[in-house]
Amino acid sequence: MQINIHAPYKDRVQQALGDSNLRAAVSKATDRMTDARLAAMGAIEGQTLRAQVRQMKEHVLRQWPDYLLQLEMNLRRNGCIVHWAEGIADAQEIVKDIALQNGADLVVKSKSMATEEIHLNQALEEAGLRVVETDLGEYIIQLADEPPSHIVAPVIHKRLEEIAEVFEEKLDMPPTREASKMTALARAKLRREFFDAGMGISGCNFAIAETGTICIVTNEGNGRMVSSMPRVYVAVMGIEKIVPTVEDAFLQLQALCRSATGQQLTVYCSMTSGPRQAGDADGPEQVHVVLLDNGRSGMLARGYGEALLCIRCGACLNVCPVYQEIGGHAYGGVYNGPIGAVISPALAPEIARFKELPHATSLCGACREACPVQIDLPRLLLDLRSDLVEQGAAPKLEGWGIKGYARVMSSRRMYEKLGKLASISSNLYANLSGGNIQFLPPPLSGWTAYRDFAPFAPKSFREWWRERKLQ
Repeated sequence: MQINIHAPYKDRVQQALGDSNLRAAVSKATDRMTDARLAAMGAIEGQTLRAQVRQMKEHVLRQWPDYLLQLEMNLRRNGCIVHWAEGIADAQEIVKDIALQNGADLVVKSKSMATEEIHLNQALEEAGLRVVETDLGEYIIQLADEPPSHIVAPVIHKRLEEIAEVFEEKLDMPPTREASKMTALARAKLRREFFDAGMGISGCNFAIAETGTICIVTNEGNGRMVSSMPRVYVAVMGIEKIVPTVEDAFLQLQALCRSATGQQLTVYCSMTSGPRQAGDADGPEQVHVVLLDNGRSGMLARGYGEALLCIRCGACLNVCPVYQEIGGHAYGGVYNGPIGAVISPALAPEIARFKELPHATSLCGACREACPVQIDLPRLLLDLRSDLVEQGAAPKLEGWGIKGYARVMSSRRMYEKLGKLASISSNLYANLSGGNIQFLPPPLSGWTAYRDFAPFAPKSFREWWRERKLQ
């Protein structure tokens, strides 16, 4: 079942909860990725690495303008063309203009959350260009006409049987359930696209300011082909993806690989510092770097700068009990899981657009413990809830409930009377039903739909204390 990401939040959640195949696929994959991360981080001084990466990322944010200017200067010195994009429309126009000016009818892409964020594929296709995702997971969901459901593993929500059905329908693959045959078919199809493409596009895992180098991390080799085979290469980079030095790059690389896939190092780490030079055997003739803001500087100004430390490893998704139940599409945005519940509202001009996401969490703290940069996601989610209340975006029923609770708790007499009433009524109800309370009216029906409600104690602590003092 495909979730309609444009449906209301509650409808998306109900669709996800009703899909047992989705829940099983997500749970199995996230458990496997979590075990791999724990083993990889446990093989080294994991806590030390986390502290070092966080310290480096915090330093970058404190010196953000300086490092951005240093990166731009070194990119230009290396022969790259640098573009600044304030928002989605700016970034789309920049990339479209590059493609059209170079006659690139076919565009191949490496996996990129930044390009998902700016809806680049749709914009290029509307301009008459053909866009092909070359990461296997992204290729599958492009064929299925779905958005990614995980930051690292975009097709985590699909079982092998569902992927086979997509290949049979879209690629005329003979019926098979052998993953090796499906992979071989995709490889053969994509290889032709690499040779024919006029432009390659990727995201950027991190950029080294001191050398002007764009780095992308992959396990399939498609990133290297996208950045080296087409005549024109474009990297779309969120402006927070900076590391100061080469040493810092390899520090972050360790944290990213171990946290994302449980590997000591991914199969490929492709570094591009500029276009092909005289005497080079291969490489693009043009390298363009699009530095994308799209609300990032606003996040820092509004107090959500800690979320900019994120290195997009997906570890917080893998341990989140909410994500494991509803998957990624139920979040309704490009970013999902705990980090998505922070980034989506914080990046948006009005956080009320994603007002449900800060509540899509149990606040258990597992995401904070898993994060390789020690981002305090539960605190950020609480801050977003507070901002929603201040903006009047919180549900009215919730506001009335809190006001009523505050009124009761501020009056000892009212508290005791209501407590006595609750005790009498709940025990009467329980006695009539022969045990615990199995049904309560809305909104408390959400509790009794899954568990019994124990009646209040026949005698309150205050009553018990008064009697004890009189003895």
